[in-house]
Amino acid sequence: MALDVECDEGADALWLARRGCQVTAVDVSEVASRRAAGVAAADVRDRLAWARADLTVTPPSARAFDLVSVHCFPLRREPEHKALYGLQDAVAPGDTLLFATQPLPDSSAADYYQPDEIAQLLGPAWEIQVNEERARTTPAPAGTHHTRDAVLRARRRS
Repeated sequence: MALDVECDEGADALWLARRGCQVTAVDVSEVASRRAAGVAAADVRDRLAWARADLTVTPPSARAFDLVSVHCFPLRREPEHKALYGLQDAVAPGDTLLFATQPLPDSSAADYYQPDEIAQLLGPAWEIQVNEERARTTPAPAGTHHTRDAVLRARRRS
């Protein structure tokens, strides 16, 4: 079972479902969730559940997911890290947290978590498998200048 956090219009959720995952795709926007559900291909509809929720307010179920995937979602930094810890807690033992985003300019970096900071907050219950900034292998989306991604993949120890 995978959790696609802030799924937008569902591209990552569809990708995961086409590779055999059962996916819960969540977005704070009801419009995005409806659009995503509307474009889901018939071949994967039975592997997708779409939901509207604000996971920064109401965390997902603890230890319920094999994969918690957070892509290009600017998770606002909080003093007590409540939302971040809620996403971490959703990962089942032995399974994966994947966080990928574009590196932020210094003017915005203080407001949002970046993968390296998340890695430092994980603690001994986690094994960091990837924590790096890397060049994109595909062109940046139209209208953007993103040429690099910051990626964290961590496994919760059993």
